Amino acid sequence: MLRRSLPVLALTLVSLGALGACAPTIVVEAAPDAANPACAPVMLALPTTLGEGLDQANTTAQATTAWGSGGAAVTLRCGVDLPGPSTDCQQVDAGGAVVDWIYVTGEDGTWRWTTYGRDPAVEVTVPPTITETHSTAFLADISQAVALIEATKTCS
Repeated sequence: MLRRSLPVLALTLVSLGALGACAPTIVVEAAPDAANPACAPVMLALPTTLGEGLDQANTTAQATTAWGSGGAAVTLRCGVDLPGPSTDCQQVDAGGAVVDWIYVTGEDGTWRWTTYGRDPAVEVTVPPTITETHSTAFLADISQAVALIEATKTCS
């Protein structure tokens, strides 16, 4: 009886492992400076959940993460090109540390936030499907992790 149970048990365990690997994976392109060692502490400090119902998902590239699924996902890339000065700069209080973000709205309604004065720079992309149903107050939670990269400039 035990001999028959072992193959069934083994098959069950393999099946459960395969199902666990079915978590959503979001395709995100790696940033040019994704291998920068300063990205690692930021990636480790990021929250596993943003706002209500946006759970962290797997991504396809180094120094990236996402929250949500498919077209309804907030994405983050560390190591993007450093932006120049902009009048569209907003300061976010990250629990005592202030992080400067340059804000751009795309023609399709996508919001793109890129850190200013930090090297490597971090980019957060928020599609309209998220902004229609969620507050973007989660940028403060992301900013706590981003504050681990030392600021060398601030918005004026």
